[in-house]
Amino acid sequence: MPRDPGRFLRAPLAPVAALAAALLSSLARCSLLESGDPVASALSPYFGTKTRYEDVNPGLLPNPEAPWRDPELLEGTCTPVQLVAVIRHGTRYPTAKQIRKLRQLHELLQARGRWGGRASATSGRDVGAVLADRPLWYADWMDGQLVEKGRQDMRQLALRLASLFPTLFCRENFGRLRLVTSSKHRCVDSGVAFLQGLWQHYNPGLPLPDVADMECGPPRINDKLMRFFDNCKKFLTEVERNATALYHVEAFKTGPEMQDILNKVAATLQVPINDLNAGLSQFLLQ
Repeated sequence: MPRDPGRFLRAPLAPVAALAAALLSSLARCSLLESGDPVASALSPYFGTKTRYEDVNPGLLPNPEAPWRDPELLEGTCTPVQLVAVIRHGTRYPTAKQIRKLRQLHELLQARGRWGGRASATSGRDVGAVLADRPLWYADWMDGQLVEKGRQDMRQLALRLASLFPTLFCRENFGRLRLVTSSKHRCVDSGVAFLQGLWQHYNPGLPLPDVADMECGPPRINDKLMRFFDNCKKFLTEVERNATALYHVEAFKTGPEMQDILNKVAATLQVPINDLNAGLSQFLLQ
């Protein structure tokens, strides 16, 4: 099964079928573009901070609700008893910090000046010119929030899981489903959309109730589990706040491999490499 966006599902182990899944707080893609727009699709890889799910699993493009099953896991060869899944949250807007860096990059590209004979957005030539001409409409208030496509991601994931594991994701087990999430709004909203997708699967055509009124209840917030890196004293002391622990990370940023990448990025965008400072170049390579 392809990995998609995320949270933590947990259910007590029961004799026949116990459900579990988890939506893990984490950065996800922020591209908002639809596959039907050829120009947008050609540009979208340049406007995401992480790999888009459609790029990892192209099968999601023609039919995002169709499940994919490992050929070794054939129906009838085993009986699923419990499912625990760590799931990334859905498509989101860039964070406020990323939006500021996007503006910085956009201004850098626009400052290159204008020349004739530009290639089209779909030709793959002169990406910098195409990106410079594209309006940058992100606003600070968006700050990593889930977009409608992200909600659709989660609803469709729920349908794929229900198709893959019908005995687990049956209507009778809906009340035993447990979602655990971090307090990040995009993760909470992803969990809600996941439950809504399942509820609509069980009750086609009926208006959606509030998630608090569903049999399984709303996603449970547990930052100690889902954002352990913010709460683990050992990690914070020995890694996060320890400059020597990140020596090799910093060495890589200034090493020859990174320099080669920066040279390629500068050549592709046709900007002076000196204008790609450490923070901006890191953002470009995320």
